[in-house]
Amino acid sequence: MRVVTTQQPARAGALLREWRQRRRLSQLDLAHLAGTSARHLSCVETGRAHPSRAMLLRLSTALDIPLRERNALLLAADYAPAYRESSLDDEYLASVRSALDTMLTAHEPYPAVVVDRCWNVHLANRAMSVLMDGVPPHLLTPRPNVFRLTLHPDGLAARLANLTEVRTLFLERLVRQVNATGDPALRELYEEVCRYPVPVDADEPADGAALRPSPVQLPVRVRTPLGELSMFSTMATFGAPADVTLAELAIELFYPLDEFTASALRDLAEQAGAR
Repeated sequence: MRVVTTQQPARAGALLREWRQRRRLSQLDLAHLAGTSARHLSCVETGRAHPSRAMLLRLSTALDIPLRERNALLLAADYAPAYRESSLDDEYLASVRSALDTMLTAHEPYPAVVVDRCWNVHLANRAMSVLMDGVPPHLLTPRPNVFRLTLHPDGLAARLANLTEVRTLFLERLVRQVNATGDPALRELYEEVCRYPVPVDADEPADGAALRPSPVQLPVRVRTPLGELSMFSTMATFGAPADVTLAELAIELFYPLDEFTASALRDLAEQAGAR
C-alpha cells in the first residue's frame, strides 16, 4: 500500500546507501544477499529506480536494519510502515508484559531489569534495589537510564569498586550500538555520559576484591553496607519480533559471582519480605 505524504520524504535510495555503507557491504554483496542485481540496486540508491515494497523489505532483512528504521525506509519510499509500534501497556502486548513480569519475579532474589533501545528502564524486579538504593530522584525521573544510573557521579559510580573498567566497557558497548544503528538518541546519550566526571577515589579495592580471579571479563563490583557484591549479567531478547517496541526490548539478568554475593542477595530479599 502506498501512502500520500504532504512533505518531500528522504529518498529511500540514500537511506539504503547509508545502511549498506554502515554494514560495510558492496553493492554486489548486498544484491547477492537480497536476490537482486547490483545494477538494479545501484539504480535504487541513485533514485533512478523506485523499489517495490517487497524489495525494500528484502534489502532491510539483508542489512539487518532495526524495525523502527525499516518503517522509516518504507515511509521514505511512500509506503506504509510494515511494523506496528505499541506501548508496553497496550492490550496487544499483554502476553508479553505478563511474560516479562514472570521472568523478573522468577529471577529474584537476583536483580533483573527490562530496557529499551536507549537503555531506559521500563520494568525492574525488587532485587534491583541493591543497585538503585540511594540514587537521587533526578536520575530516576522521568525514567531511569542504565548508563546514567551507572556512570553519573551521583549514581552507582560512587559505589563501584571497578568503575574505570565498567566505564570503559559501557562506553565501548554504546559506541558499537551507535555505529550499528546510527541512532541519534544513542549518539546523544553517548556524548552525555562521556562528559561525566570520574570520582577521585574510583577503583580503590575493598578487602582485596580487585585481586580475585573472575571467569567473566568484567564483573560489576558494588560496595554495599553488607560488603562488596560481585555480579555478572546476561542479556535476553525476544525472537522474531513483529512489533517495534518488542524488537527494542532487552532483559538484563544479573547473577552472583560468588557465594558471599548470593547469600547477601538472599538475605536482602528475606529482609524486604519481612517488612
